[in-house]
Formats: sequence, structure tokens, C-alpha cells
Amino acid sequence: MRAAVLLAMLWAGTASAHEFWIDAEAWQVPAGEALRADIRVGETLEGAAYSYVPPNFRRFEIVQGGETIAVSGRPGDRPALNMAPPGDGLATVVHVTKDYNLTYSEWEKFTAFCAHKDFVEVIDRHTARGLPQTGFRETYSRHAKALIAVGDGAGQDVNAGLEVEIVALANPYTDDVSGGMPVQVFYQGAPQADVQVELFERAADGSVAVTTTRTDAEGRALLVVRPGHMYLADHVVMRELQPAAEGDPVWESLWASLTFSVPE
Repeated sequence: MRAAVLLAMLWAGTASAHEFWIDAEAWQVPAGEALRADIRVGETLEGAAYSYVPPNFRRFEIVQGGETIAVSGRPGDRPALNMAPPGDGLATVVHVTKDYNLTYSEWEKFTAFCAHKDFVEVIDRHTARGLPQTGFRETYSRHAKALIAVGDGAGQDVNAGLEVEIVALANPYTDDVSGGMPVQVFYQGAPQADVQVELFERAADGSVAVTTTRTDAEGRALLVVRPGHMYLADHVVMRELQPAAEGDPVWESLWASLTFSVPE
């Protein structure tokens, strides 16, 4: 138990202001073999792998063929996911963290974050609310999904009912995505129109490219993808919090991610 608490504290201290994603050891797994994936926190697809620590997550599941099973393990296990899926087909791995808090000691870091994630209106709203430029707190949580093909990989992604979520509208392992990988962004179950989706692309040689696109009126976006590359799609929602007491968080960010690869 003490080890789990220490791991939770370490995780919280390094997770803020970085991407969070599920990184499969293999994106296409033969039938009958286990799914193995790390939980990573970092930047431009470089980040530390974190262990299986139940106090750190609210949901950790495999969804496949209409069945949902909880990911099991022992505290400290790495990789965090190492278990057999229900069967063959497309497996959607879901991981939702608990809430974490951070304190901003530099105004520039907050404004840069808002600009990067495309909610600059938050900066004006912060000022209009009469909030200080330093010493204020933000709550954040991660809402991650990964698509892993098992056996023939047939099937489709699902809307898992996350607070903020990116849903794949095509199967990158069985469908023709040469014209783009369609996704749809949801917040509280509603499609999100005209919002930014950031795409991290890792080639076979390890090089990483980062691009952004926007959703249409139905919350859909078409991601440019290439065979043999791995992808992390990311979207962040920032919403106001009304503090009940001095020192309570005044903002909450919710991070959605979707990882997958495109076969050669």
C-alpha cells in the first residue's frame, strides 16, 4: 500500500501540462495473446511509462465486441496493461484518471497553455473574473483511449461515455484510411463543433511531426495519416470552476486522447 501511495504522488507531480496517452507495445496482436500497453506522460510522444496504480484512475477497461472488462493487475505492475482481451477484433482500451491539481506560479505558462490548446478566450475570462495571475489552481484529468487490433482486428470504436472523448469513425486496421482517418469529438455526450484537434505522428524512424486541425459543425475531423506510422490525437476542454473556499481550483481542464497506428 505504501508503494502505491508513493507511486501516486510521483505520478501527480509529473503529469501536469503534458500529453497523456496509452502506448501499446504492439498495435496488432495475434489472437490469443495478451494486450500490453504503457501509460505515458510526456511531450511529442516521448514520456515516462507509469505503473498500474489503482488510486490514480477511475476507469481502466477493455471494450470489445459489446463487452467491457476491467483491466486487472497488481499495484506497481509495468506495463500498466498486461492481460488478455475478451476475444478477437478491435479492442478499445479506456483509461480515465482521477482529478489532479496544479498551482500556476507563472502567468506566462498559463497563457502559453491556453494559446497552445486553442482557448485564448480563457485568458480574457480569467482577467474578467478578477483572478490573480499567479498562485491560482487548476484541476485536471485525462480521458484516454487506444485502438488495438486483435486477430483480424474487425470492429469499430465505441463512444465510451467519457466526459470528453475522441471517437474513431473508421477502423485504421481494416478500413481504407488513405483519404484520412475520420474522428468525432464529444464533450458531455455532445459533438463539439469548431474545436482544435492536435495530432502527433511518429514515423518508423522515430521522428515526430505535430499538426492541428479543426472539427466541422458535427464535431468531425479528418486526420491525415500514413501507413507504418503511430498517432496520438489530442483535444483539451477548459471550463470554469467556482471556488467554494480560498485556494480552491478556479479552472478545470479535461484532456482527451486517442492512440492508434496505421499498418503498412
